[in-house]
Amino acid sequence: MHFKQTDTPLLQAMQHYVEDGAIPFHTPGHKMGKGMHPRLRQFVSAETLALDLALMAELDDLHEPHGCIKAAQDLAAELYGADHSFFVVNGTTGGIYAMILTIAGPKEKIIVPRNAHRSIIGGIILSGATPVFMQPEVDYELGLAMGVTPETVEKAVEQHPDAKGVLIINPTYYGVATDLKRIVDIVHARNMAVIVDEAHGPHLKFSSRLPLQALDAGADICAQSTHKIIGAMTQCSMVHCREGRISVPRLKAMLQLVQSTSPNYILMASLDVARMQMATEGRQLIERAIDLAEWVRAEINKIPGLYCFGAEKVGNPGVYAFDPTKVTVTVKGLGLKGAEAERILRHKYKVQVELSDMYNILFLITLGDSEREAQALVDALRDLAENHVGKRDFTAVDDVYSTTTYPEPPVQALSPRRALFGNTRIVPFREAAGRICAEIVTFYPPGIPLLCPGEIISEDIIQYCLRLQEAGLHISGPEDYTLNTIKVVE
Repeated sequence: MHFKQTDTPLLQAMQHYVEDGAIPFHTPGHKMGKGMHPRLRQFVSAETLALDLALMAELDDLHEPHGCIKAAQDLAAELYGADHSFFVVNGTTGGIYAMILTIAGPKEKIIVPRNAHRSIIGGIILSGATPVFMQPEVDYELGLAMGVTPETVEKAVEQHPDAKGVLIINPTYYGVATDLKRIVDIVHARNMAVIVDEAHGPHLKFSSRLPLQALDAGADICAQSTHKIIGAMTQCSMVHCREGRISVPRLKAMLQLVQSTSPNYILMASLDVARMQMATEGRQLIERAIDLAEWVRAEINKIPGLYCFGAEKVGNPGVYAFDPTKVTVTVKGLGLKGAEAERILRHKYKVQVELSDMYNILFLITLGDSEREAQALVDALRDLAENHVGKRDFTAVDDVYSTTTYPEPPVQALSPRRALFGNTRIVPFREAAGRICAEIVTFYPPGIPLLCPGEIISEDIIQYCLRLQEAGLHISGPEDYTLNTIKVVE
């Protein structure tokens, strides 16, 4: 049967099963909601619970699809321009694990940005691969890591011609995109694969005002968080790939390895429907979200003490293009930390940010927003600026960036996997020079790890960390977040 983009083959098969009235002697145990406790049942409709189904012949198998799931995935591939697309129901983390496991195995090199999300580090640990880190560009005014430049990538592939592939984060959480097409050309010239963490870009395909999506830039494989930006339910993502440099059978095997053998059918159906929505209405929905976001940005930039960066950053190192639906508001002009502004907005104005960091708060404008929400956000920020000015002095943070030279990158002595699973002990951080680190140490801003598992701790890095700590930067990663002690390999 040939399906069109207006169809939802997986959801249609699920509805047919329910309407057929079969008596379920299969999982899940609540039996289409009949056994669900009323405390939850009052919030979840009977129709929804009836769709909480299990793997059976007419509903296909996510791990070996040949029916309705295969049809749904094939429609996604057609829409995004992939050779193959795969549904992922444990978040983009699962997709990133599978991509890395497909590309690199034990002791093989993979080139990644230093500001890699913990899912990337997790994938490297699972694979046993050896990371080669690239330093992203940093915007010190905003305290944010930007993209890696093509020049940085070129240097990395020249120095490590035996690497199996290059992983690029594009766009960043804050909507910043690098020159991905040029990077793909550089990497492919070395006959390496390009993997893209495109968690924040499932909507890029649907507007020329957005950065180029990974597949259109020539990337070999990418993972997208369909739930983050467009209409799927939380945990729902997709992996898209091109044949050639990617072994599709290996990718399928790795997706089986990292995903449940009992995937939730309601989640998978939401991916099917989200794809249909983007195929039929995506362009107008995304254009409307961009228009809303640009209006919000312009209004925020009229408010004294606030700054919302946008297209004016394009052309700076690591900033080739920008996704305006990511609205980053810098609040240090109000003498507030991002976390303080987040708290005030949540409890006084009933506005919840996506995240906060030292200087900034981030808002996502999506197809779920309207003029009403946009106006409420601008009104809340205007009132915040007028009535909640803080007394925080950021001079120490600014000074530590301008006066402190970045230390030499640490030497990798062991793979992250060996460091993590080896015998470890806790030592005073100030006395750890020469030891092999067994955990991640990251400072925010700008969120770039200074130490990763398997790297040798130098005296320069210790002193640099102490200066950042004195300036009040937030530490993430180590078990001892005060950094009085650190875990090292025995």
